[in-house]
Amino acid sequence: MSRTPVANPNPPALPCDTGAVAAWLVDGARSASKSEDVLTEMCVRLTHCGLPLWRVAVYVNTLHPQIFARRFLWKPGAHADVAEAPFAFAANAGFRDSPITRIRQSGETIRRRLADPDCPMDYEILKEMRAEGASDYLAAPLPFTNGEIHVASFVTQQAGGFSDAEIAALETILPPLSRVAEVRALRRTAVNLLDAYVGHDAGERILDGRIQRGDAETIRAAIWLSDLRGFTRLADTIAPQALIERLNIFFDCLVPAIEAEKGEVLKFMGDGLLAIFRFDDEAEINAACARALRAARQARANVDALPAFGEGDAEARLRFGLALHVGEALYGNIGGGGRLDFTCIGPPINMAARLEKIASKLGRVIVASSAFAARLPDDFIALGAFELAGFREAQTVYGLRGEDERAR
Repeated sequence: MSRTPVANPNPPALPCDTGAVAAWLVDGARSASKSEDVLTEMCVRLTHCGLPLWRVAVYVNTLHPQIFARRFLWKPGAHADVAEAPFAFAANAGFRDSPITRIRQSGETIRRRLADPDCPMDYEILKEMRAEGASDYLAAPLPFTNGEIHVASFVTQQAGGFSDAEIAALETILPPLSRVAEVRALRRTAVNLLDAYVGHDAGERILDGRIQRGDAETIRAAIWLSDLRGFTRLADTIAPQALIERLNIFFDCLVPAIEAEKGEVLKFMGDGLLAIFRFDDEAEINAACARALRAARQARANVDALPAFGEGDAEARLRFGLALHVGEALYGNIGGGGRLDFTCIGPPINMAARLEKIASKLGRVIVASSAFAARLPDDFIALGAFELAGFREAQTVYGLRGEDERAR
């Protein structure tokens, strides 16, 4: 998709009539697909109206497990870029003492005529902008309908700063910009939360309307099912908050490894984790299994690299077991009433769950089914046939070649 053309750095001087820009925003800025595209196209349109913009930024807080806020920044001759601030940024002294924080708390508009020698330089950012040649700074609230206040700022290098007519023109686009920002932010929030709680692929399906109970499809995937060893004993010996922290450390070793290999985490089940590595046809099976195995090896290395938690700890070192399988499973909505879960079910999931118990019994970290091991025969050795609950015949279980048969 081609990007919105950037503005001419020296647009023709035209009357500051921003009515068409406001109307475009009121209509939802539908020609811009992404939030950064909205800012870029809006600024291009404003400069074509004769507004002498040098720097425009929009600051929006977001609902995300790791991201506190997003900043969209536009300058002439470039497409707007996006920066994301972690939650630690909220405690940064520079942010706490910024115009953005002041406006979010008070809802007031801040104007600083930087070209005026007597202009109060009460924020560090103003000193930086003046040093870069800025002559005027306007920061205004973008109030959302739920009471939240976000911020837009406009800066010029025009001699003498913004004229009264230019300030009035900018003020006309603030209300529709607030509405567009809110709509886009709500969509972003929905995507963030669905990604965090059900996974990206399931989240996309939900947003696409796949939300009826029983709405499911058959998928083909390499299946990952893992479990933390000694979890019950651990839960009985350490404080609840420490237990949660330990689980988070454990999952931090697994989830990035899975996602790096294009796997999708479907569910956390206490100390257990279910993930899939999907493929579409027979030609992709081996590659999907290889991705799952690479993720498994990396997860094992990540866990092994963790330091011990302390002498006398019930589980001073984290240990886990992981089963790998491949097959067809049902992927979709299951639940009761208005409470649904988007997940995988079927015999392959049951097989993985039973194999994981065998891993614990054998003191192995990684085991696989015969169907999975057949795709990567150089990586696995047969460990023997085992009776698995729910399956009529004994199943041959395979262990990772070279892996010590010691308890981990």
